[in-house]
Amino acid sequence: MIPRAQPRRIDLRGSLPRDLPAVLPRAALDVEAALDDARRIVHDVRDRGDVAVRELTARFDAVELETTRVPAEACRDALATLGGGVRSALEEAIRRARVVHRAQLRDDATVRLGEGATVTERWVPVGRVGLYVPGGLVAYPSSVVMNVVPAQVAGVESVALASPPQREYGGLPHPAILAACALLGVEEIYAVGGAQAVAMFAYGTEECPPASVVTGPGNVYVAAAKRLVRGVVGTDGEAGPTEVAILADETADPEQVAADLIAQAEHDELASCLLVTPASDLLDRVDVELGKQVPATGHRERVESALAGQSAHVLVDDLDAGLAVVDAWAPEHLEVLTREAPAVAARVRNAGAIFVGPYSPVSLGDYLAGSNHVLPTGGTARHTGGLSVGSFLRGIHMVEYSRDALAEAAPGIAALGGEEDLPAHVDAVRARVR
Repeated sequence: MIPRAQPRRIDLRGSLPRDLPAVLPRAALDVEAALDDARRIVHDVRDRGDVAVRELTARFDAVELETTRVPAEACRDALATLGGGVRSALEEAIRRARVVHRAQLRDDATVRLGEGATVTERWVPVGRVGLYVPGGLVAYPSSVVMNVVPAQVAGVESVALASPPQREYGGLPHPAILAACALLGVEEIYAVGGAQAVAMFAYGTEECPPASVVTGPGNVYVAAAKRLVRGVVGTDGEAGPTEVAILADETADPEQVAADLIAQAEHDELASCLLVTPASDLLDRVDVELGKQVPATGHRERVESALAGQSAHVLVDDLDAGLAVVDAWAPEHLEVLTREAPAVAARVRNAGAIFVGPYSPVSLGDYLAGSNHVLPTGGTARHTGGLSVGSFLRGIHMVEYSRDALAEAAPGIAALGGEEDLPAHVDAVRARVR
């Protein structure tokens, strides 16, 4: 009998079922169920601006605010009282993230299609972004880094950030979040949380001008609000409960595997943790380690709920089958703990981020790997990547043709314009090259 604090077992030896994703556990993010409530909030903020934001803040956060804008001295004070070790770690996280994200910048590219015919693709940053940093069970200053750095590297001129007010801090966001903002030079900060923060950025208020792009993880109401304003602004993905898959063989260290499952489970009782392996003995040894480590962990109840809820040990025939399982599940985080781990990792198609080998745990990516930890969840890694510099850039084509180059293209334009019954298109060319 597997103790409650351990994942249930799924035996997928033999042919894998066609509905494989449905077999694997995952917490549901029921955005549809939150849409009606989120719609009322979003429309209220759209119609009444700051008055609505302050009323909603009083209702949901039990904080009465005269203004949602965080004063500059609050950030300076938060940085001054930040512990030296935390400050050094944040500074190093910022440095590494900047190095990695600078490599994502793209040069403008000009293509010559013939004499006098060029198309240039320019990469232009959006003018203003609204970044959301949650403030639920714990504060996430690391999420400030992950949202702000790619926007700054992309060249966004106006960066605003919102995080929920905390009663214990006088209605301001958590001091660690404000300190991270100070280190990054972000001065426009709002003590606003939830769907109302997304609506504030999307439609603008008297205090907060509208943004072009809104990013950052949050609860189901934040996800619902993003869905409602998509099209008014650009957004990143709808972040759901966090998740990890570990693809391992008999060479994996069970103590490390158990520690990594627990580390992901402590985020949220809805976290999903999947261990996929062809080594049945590894599952037994990981169970023993979970039995030792779970009772000693700091968030035991949260971990036990996650492991017993939507987590599993998956036994497969071989690593090929294991790769098929993790690709079907498309995890937010994937650890590869196998022989020749880099070669195995290179075969993965669907994952938000891949952590290769025994010395690259997900915890490294959360803080100091330099990679971004704002990643697709809920299987959306099949079609969506993590937050990056590209999230804040737009590609714009600049077309420049000479008269002779246009004349060369004119017969083709006439043929296609005629086929589509758009004669004015053809005439616009003939007016230039009769």
